[in-house]
Amino acid sequence: MQIKVMAWNILHGGNDIENGLQHVIDIIREVDPDIVLMVETYGSGKQIAENLGYNFHLCAPESTPLDDKSTNLSIFSKYPLGETLTTPYSFYLGGVEVFIRNQKVNVFANWFHYEPWADRPEQLGKSVQELLKWEKTGKKYEMVQNVLPYIKKYVAETDKVPMIIGGDFNTPSHLDWDENTKEFHNGLVVPWYATKILEELGLKDSYREIHPNPRINPGITWDTKEKMDSHRIDYIFYKGNIRSVKSETYMSFMGEPLAIKGKQFTYPSDHGFIVTTFVLE
Repeated sequence: MQIKVMAWNILHGGNDIENGLQHVIDIIREVDPDIVLMVETYGSGKQIAENLGYNFHLCAPESTPLDDKSTNLSIFSKYPLGETLTTPYSFYLGGVEVFIRNQKVNVFANWFHYEPWADRPEQLGKSVQELLKWEKTGKKYEMVQNVLPYIKKYVAETDKVPMIIGGDFNTPSHLDWDENTKEFHNGLVVPWYATKILEELGLKDSYREIHPNPRINPGITWDTKEKMDSHRIDYIFYKGNIRSVKSETYMSFMGEPLAIKGKQFTYPSDHGFIVTTFVLE
């Protein structure tokens, strides 16, 4: 039994370019995921779900209208949805139960703030320890601390209920700043906290599991024209009786073509996206 999961920050509800929302719909239709973990939904989720025939869960307080333009995270599923996995921080972590035949899976979308951010952290003139200290100076670290108890709670249940969490982490990965790549990072090997802490909880980085060499498969999901700032900052992590068998990232500049299965689409976002296929065991 395979399920395909897509995590995508669509940027301001897909409304930053002409016909952007339609481009979002067309790209998701072509990728054809079973589950979508969406960031920056901002009121567009209901329309996307209705166009594509997905069950739709908005990560927001219960009384929130499904087209509320202030909402960030949402989850789409071809499979039936169960109970909401509530957190007090639904703007940056929210989840729902998904029933895939006889198997329940706890599925979460997430977003962490980009602060602190540097296009090229290795050029800040900091040591590894100074970079790790710098990483904890912005809103990102505070968000991670807020949601860790909830992530730990559901990780503890993964012997019975698998867990998938994905979205826009706005951080490079410790797996991409290893001995293999230190020549590109001013000789630094940096165990970035925001991804390392998830690994320590037993969550697996689905893309890096399939593509273990970041030199060969960097998996870039953030890149700005005329800048040297390319990073992999969008992820799908998991734990439990499932395993990742395929994972790919897709990236293009906003308003430019993106090829999927030989077809061309106008890209509506500033983030790339990740698609991971899992086998339920």
